[in-house]
Amino acid sequence: MNPNSLQQAIDLYDRFTHEGMDRRDFFARMTLIAGSATAASVLISAIAASPAAAAIVPADDKRLTTREMTFDKPAGYKAYVAEPLSRSPKASVLVIHENRGLTEHIRDVARRAALAGYRAVAVDFLSPGGGTPTNEDAAREAIGKLDLGRSTADAVTILQQLATSSRGGKVGAVGFCWGGAFVNRLAVAAGSDLDAGVVYYGPAPDPSEATRVVAPLLIHHAGLDERVARTLFPWVDALRAADKPVTYQGYDGANHAFNNDTSAERFDKEAADLAWGRTLRFFKRHLG
Repeated sequence: MNPNSLQQAIDLYDRFTHEGMDRRDFFARMTLIAGSATAASVLISAIAASPAAAAIVPADDKRLTTREMTFDKPAGYKAYVAEPLSRSPKASVLVIHENRGLTEHIRDVARRAALAGYRAVAVDFLSPGGGTPTNEDAAREAIGKLDLGRSTADAVTILQQLATSSRGGKVGAVGFCWGGAFVNRLAVAAGSDLDAGVVYYGPAPDPSEATRVVAPLLIHHAGLDERVARTLFPWVDALRAADKPVTYQGYDGANHAFNNDTSAERFDKEAADLAWGRTLRFFKRHLG
């Protein structure tokens, strides 16, 4: 497939997964791009995240300890926790999932953060309603029904709890896609309860909210992600105008979800490695 057609297919998939496009309309349009229904199915599989993809850090990595936990407050929230074997206190990093919920890929990201020396807590924001469904469409539908004000307030409570057992009381957050947007929202709501936030290709709040941000932010933007750009650039401009500590990093030629190594056609290893290195240096500077 030529690069222009592939980019059209990626953009179409992004519209389907983020803008509520009808499935039949989506598949019909993808078929026109791919040339046949069979080719469209193969193409969709290559663009979508694969739950069967191998993890970068295996779940049984001997350098880490992992567990499932349930928060007493706010009630009903569950999380996957990964941390180094060392018993010494660690700064915490809240890992916030995409609009597909808490997947194996996000658990893998949590383990990567743990290898860098943090207690990584990947909260399932769908857990109060029963947890992340195995069906991606069902997960996206459930995400769309969340009361974001309530979820954000609950996340602030989680930050406060984690701070009581974190090294130096430090807690950061990193989020991807829906989770990136959530980190922006959390930075507005959390005030000094958030010590550092990293946003991967997440839509941004109204620029008028920028004055409420306290935590330093690192924002990773995919150069081909026009949908996110529509809200992101006004947000970054507003943060800078309000003299907030924001660092913007753009990745030319990269697509939305470029960090997700389970998506064959959107994963960009060069951009992902560069962004992750920047993320860890940012956390080192602000969390220790």
